[in-house]
Amino acid sequence: MLTCEPITGEVMGDTLTGATIFLTRCHDMAKMHGRSNIQWTNVETRVVMKPVVQLERTGCGIASVAALAGVSYREARRVANRLGIFSGDPTLWSETHHVRRLLTQFGIRPASTEVPFTSWEALPDRALLAVKWHRERDCAFWHWVVFWRGPHGPVVFDSKRALRRHVRTDFGRIKPKWFISVSQI
Repeated sequence: MLTCEPITGEVMGDTLTGATIFLTRCHDMAKMHGRSNIQWTNVETRVVMKPVVQLERTGCGIASVAALAGVSYREARRVANRLGIFSGDPTLWSETHHVRRLLTQFGIRPASTEVPFTSWEALPDRALLAVKWHRERDCAFWHWVVFWRGPHGPVVFDSKRALRRHVRTDFGRIKPKWFISVSQI
């Protein structure tokens, strides 16, 4: 079964051409988000996922969803705001329900539970990871990143703006607490 992710030129750096298959489900999803230029996943085009940099200090959840959905940070933030989700809300990085709702809006199914991290090899092909997990005043907080097992090996997309490189392979330095598996609806 073919699936699609709406990918904009802003995220990919250019516009993909040559898509010959039309999937009504994908077209409807793109129209729902105000785009009519259907773009296809890396399965059909050999295009890889790209990291999205957060534009706000606390926007890692929104940026992670944007990377998984193949949209810009601004587009993901626009959809999040429409749902009443704002980057300044501490529950965006201390609870999972906002990110789960936003993923669903982009046609991405999050697993219903968080799974404790055991090893990089045990991760699914795509997942949201909770890293930099810590407690403040009896409340857990973390930084959201995306794990992707791509055609050239596994990578982590870290949206933190201050990083020189947002595609990370320094797995020994990244300490996930748990993950949420994600898949296309």
